[in-house]
Amino acid sequence: MPAEVLKGAPVAEALSENLKIRVAALSERGVVPCLGMIRIGERPGDLSYERSATRRCEALGIAIEKHVLPASVTQDEIIALIRQMNSDRAIHGILFFRPLPEGMDARKVCDAIAPEKDVDGITSRSMAAVYAGEEHAFFPCTAQAVIEMLRYYDIPVCGKRAVVIGRSLVTGRPAALLLLREHATVTVCHTRTADLGALTREADVIVTATGHINTVTAGHLRPGQIVIDIGINYDEVRQKLCGDVDHDAAEQIVDSISAVPGGIGAVTSTILASHVVEAAEAMTE
Repeated sequence: MPAEVLKGAPVAEALSENLKIRVAALSERGVVPCLGMIRIGERPGDLSYERSATRRCEALGIAIEKHVLPASVTQDEIIALIRQMNSDRAIHGILFFRPLPEGMDARKVCDAIAPEKDVDGITSRSMAAVYAGEEHAFFPCTAQAVIEMLRYYDIPVCGKRAVVIGRSLVTGRPAALLLLREHATVTVCHTRTADLGALTREADVIVTATGHINTVTAGHLRPGQIVIDIGINYDEVRQKLCGDVDHDAAEQIVDSISAVPGGIGAVTSTILASHVVEAAEAMTE
């Protein structure tokens, strides 16, 4: 029997119900939650996330202020824009698309964002708070979306073996941390992991966030598994977005797999919206 394909739309809609009430309450106080976006260039993955986030925010009554910068932009120009947005009280959250152009100091740029507006958890201060388990910190949206998707589809992870493929500070590591908080036993794999398939075949839950097509193929899988594919890649041959997993093969093996596109992205954008609303609430207390 083919795998159940986990769609993001119903998860996003369930999360949105409470957000609509909170946005309405802010509106009664004369506050319109606003997300400032900064994007450099036209990367397909960035454009896909931007479209998803824009649709979700606008549907909830959250305003969007977009800044699209050319690839020739300088580091100082980016930091100046961030500082301008930090001081603008009408903007409650800042979303900055990465990676940065080659040669820039990514940490310096990210750390220019005011912590109270860091709705995607990318500053050093936010990450430290997240890893310390401080409840007020904003978790990276995609990592939090993984947990929300598992909860919605009633997939237990307590006591289960989870493998996270990818160790970035914005997806892999925070996803592993959140799975640990749900009492899973977690293994983090990466490009230098020896015999990846031996580890993934032992997992009950696989979360992949590498950004590389076919990181996970049939040989990495066994029946009974749950696969959450975070990857957003562009398949030049098929000319369409795809994930890290060979979905055609995986759907014939595993129990459940998240859709790409139409999976984790919709949930991620809703988590982002919830963080903007939370930031707006905190700024108007």
